[in-house]
Amino acid sequence: MKILAMDTSNQVLSVALLEDKQIIGEITTNIAKNHSVRLMPAIEKLMQDVHVQPSELDRIVVAQGPGSYTGVRIGLATAKTMAWALNIPVIGVSSLETLAYQGTLFEGIICPFFDARRGLVYTGAYHWKNGKLETVMEEENILMTEWLTKLKNQEEKVLFISPDIASFEELIIEHLQDKAIIADTSLRLPKASHLALLGSEREADSVHALVPNYLRLAEAEANWQKQQKEKTNS
Repeated sequence: MKILAMDTSNQVLSVALLEDKQIIGEITTNIAKNHSVRLMPAIEKLMQDVHVQPSELDRIVVAQGPGSYTGVRIGLATAKTMAWALNIPVIGVSSLETLAYQGTLFEGIICPFFDARRGLVYTGAYHWKNGKLETVMEEENILMTEWLTKLKNQEEKVLFISPDIASFEELIIEHLQDKAIIADTSLRLPKASHLALLGSEREADSVHALVPNYLRLAEAEANWQKQQKEKTNS
């Protein structure tokens, strides 16, 4: 089975090709450039380098969010369009779960997160059990201080994985002290190969029903809903 995976849900852009769960190619960059311009060229280059034709693909896996609203939409729109055109399955996987995959060898709680601005983070908690990544605490958009208070009540050590570690490292150490383990720099970026591995064992989503997982509304949509509610109550 050949799987194409793509993640544009945050600043990192990553695409990978797997064949029978073996990584045959991967491109990952961490630069502030427009994913809408760079994604298809990255896919094309990767497929050319490993000599795979689109018609050979068996499924497509895409990072479903949370993260950048625009980035998530770009990835899903591209994945769904390709899946529909090639008539193959498409699978959405959490961007946080993909990042948590980096903690494969860690015996404890794995906490991936993305900076959501204003002290907020997109985060969740996982652990590895019997060779599978399982959810310990559900994903949410929450103040980092509140999230760290929740984690403090856990008995295990916590591995923090994030491309945004620098913005929160002091706060994490302050709250959890020696219970906090900060992932090495080499483990802080999500990889599309892990996304593909997670998606390889999941049921396909409906192309039309697969939607972004933002964890919170865009500011414009939230303001619109607030206005509608005020009109209804007036």
